[in-house]
Amino acid sequence: MSRFDQLHEDYQRIERTVAYLEDNYLKQPSLTEIAEHAHLTEFHFQRLFSRWIGISPKRFLQYMTKEHAKNLLKASDNLLDVTFDSGLSSPGRLYDLFVKCEAMTPGEYKEKGKDISIRYGFHPSPFGECLLAITDRGICALRFVSEDNHQELLDWLHNLWPKAKIQNRDDHTEPVIDQIFSFSGDSSPAPLHLFVKGTNFQIKVWEALLRIPLGKAVTYGDIARHIGSPGAVRAVGTAVGKNPIPFLIPCHRVIRKMGGFGNYREGPTRKKIILGWETVKSQAIC
Repeated sequence: MSRFDQLHEDYQRIERTVAYLEDNYLKQPSLTEIAEHAHLTEFHFQRLFSRWIGISPKRFLQYMTKEHAKNLLKASDNLLDVTFDSGLSSPGRLYDLFVKCEAMTPGEYKEKGKDISIRYGFHPSPFGECLLAITDRGICALRFVSEDNHQELLDWLHNLWPKAKIQNRDDHTEPVIDQIFSFSGDSSPAPLHLFVKGTNFQIKVWEALLRIPLGKAVTYGDIARHIGSPGAVRAVGTAVGKNPIPFLIPCHRVIRKMGGFGNYREGPTRKKIILGWETVKSQAIC
């Protein structure tokens, strides 16, 4: 089993465990009960969780509660002000990994991907199986699989780029997957290039998302204010939901003003897991 296959299998168990803990948190299940739900011994379950995240399941669950979300927002006061003023292109990078975003020209947008070659593949990742699509100019799509919706994701990709030449070439996308999810300090200093297609407003929102640091969160209102459209909170939410490259364009770091995690196209449990995982990682590298 490859490293990413193992990570994918680990994530599936973690996701089931988190769903179980969320449903039974008030009962305060014991480690034995949690391990039994995961169909593992206590020893093997502890090893699994430590390998994946490094803290206890109950401690990790605390990072996925509404109270933690509120704490994230308290820490985010003027967060975007600081990152914009500092000129950082992506303070939310994972270790040395960071991204640069390039938008299509208006003419290219109108052509809907004509003359663009897209290669895609399905791959395991630390947060479940995902679809990755790339062009010669950069990554154009990244989505996570939910409930075996492979064909639905392919249909979405074709609708996103209706005139592009789209081929299944997982031999082309696998090296990029390794770069995205390596999470190591020895990753290449060269940025990952993203190639996005959207309206001017959507691209402004996505660029603002790239400025949210690892382990932090902001509100939809924060984003609206920083793109110069404070009254467009609802439109910001729509643009966040249209993000074609979740995780790398970290829409999971946007939560509701009152501390609710909000919706997430890749699944609400996955959003909480990624936010909790990032919180732990950001504390580890401080």
